[in-house]
Amino acid sequence: MGLGLALALLVAPEDADQGISQRIFYLHVPIALTAYFCFGLGAWKALLYLWRGEERHDLESYVAVHQGTIFGSLTLITGSIWAKASWGVWWTWSSNQLVLFLVLFLFYCAYFMLRFSLEEGARRARSSAVYALFGVVLIPVSFLAIRLAEDFIHPTVFTREGPQMSGTMFAAFCAMWLAVTLLAYVLYRVELVGKRLSTQLRELAEALR
Repeated sequence: MGLGLALALLVAPEDADQGISQRIFYLHVPIALTAYFCFGLGAWKALLYLWRGEERHDLESYVAVHQGTIFGSLTLITGSIWAKASWGVWWTWSSNQLVLFLVLFLFYCAYFMLRFSLEEGARRARSSAVYALFGVVLIPVSFLAIRLAEDFIHPTVFTREGPQMSGTMFAAFCAMWLAVTLLAYVLYRVELVGKRLSTQLRELAEALR
């Protein structure tokens, strides 16, 4: 993460149009891609739970969705800061891609309302898995809306001709993308260990009563 930030803030040249405010691109886009990946992972683990019925897949799906909402909120925050700094607006409801990402984010926020409104057990796990699977439909829709957008909020950087940036900019972007992905993986693994340890301690306490 330190290397990525150094490349993005100190090495990569400033954008000719947006100036220094464009540097948040190196953080905002990797965070958004990571949010998409976490939501997709949550849906994949939900499918595995419905298919195999193993409890570990339910927990893994929950943790992945949780990480997705964390990175989703960071996507909205960094995106709003970038939009305000470069284009003078925090948000615009006329931009379909912004609204679609917000819908995706709120959909998965509601996942937790569903999950914790049910008692722990197979019924809660199945309901959560089905809900997480429904949400996966919004991921490609939201992503493609950004790719196809032609407004000022989401300029297209990656085209069929390749990345529309210099080699140094692309290297900084790749370094930050790898750093954010690794950060998400570490957070995912740490939360999984914590949840499993908590469950084991609770079961041990009940057994000792």
